Amino acid sequence: MAGMTWLVFVAAALLEVGGVALIRVGLRGENLPLVLGGAGVLASYGLLINTMRWDFTRLLGVYVAVFALASAIVGRFAFNDRPSATTYLGLALLLAGAAVMQRGT
Repeated sequence: MAGMTWLVFVAAALLEVGGVALIRVGLRGENLPLVLGGAGVLASYGLLINTMRWDFTRLLGVYVAVFALASAIVGRFAFNDRPSATTYLGLALLLAGAAVMQRGT
């Protein structure tokens, strides 16, 4: 995969995680503008990720692993989540699966 593809994946993951985080904070604080802003950020994620010229299965299969990694990082540092060992194991399996999919033709 080219470097630009990884850049798009990282940007998309940050948009998706950021949008969900905005909605989460907005709902917990009864802040409708944050919820709507989060929905807009999620829409921009959908537009960005679909600019990739891969087949849909491979695109989202690899992206899921990038998203999972971004979610774990944001959850840990923004929401002070403490993932379990099984969460880390699942993340490792997702990343391994993405590596297999990425190598496919």
